[in-house]
Amino acid sequence: MTKKYELTDKTIELPNGKTARQIKALVDIGDDVKAGELGGYLEKESNLSHEGDAWVFGDARVSGNARVFGDAWVFGDAWVSGNADYYCAFPVGSQNAVITFFRTEKGISVTRGCFSGTLDEFATAVERTHGDNDFGKEYRLQIEIAKLRIKGKDESK
Repeated sequence: MTKKYELTDKTIELPNGKTARQIKALVDIGDDVKAGELGGYLEKESNLSHEGDAWVFGDARVSGNARVFGDAWVFGDAWVSGNADYYCAFPVGSQNAVITFFRTEKGISVTRGCFSGTLDEFATAVERTHGDNDFGKEYRLQIEIAKLRIKGKDESK
């Protein structure tokens, strides 16, 4: 297996007291990441798969037992950690692509293809684009699953 990134020496401290290291692309990843480009932060190499086009961008952080794989993107101010702070589904929609839901300080956010935004923004975009067709129904089901999987601290019971 060819590695697609390496962990750099640049570090940040995570809320759990552990350290995360910034990643650097060793090869081009899809159309969006070029070799040599810096990415986000990982606690350990197992947080991001070397297969597929998955990537952690900017200030985003992945730690604990969380794994980013397939074609999932984590970016913005996202912090993915533990076991239930994100949810990915594949294949989804007319393009049979990956959809990723993840917890941010603002609540649940979504990435799917060129869409990136909050759960409410995504629901509005689904309604506008797909209405009640089969893809709209599929996306609405994924939204409900994500809500069940990514519960707030006060909702965990």
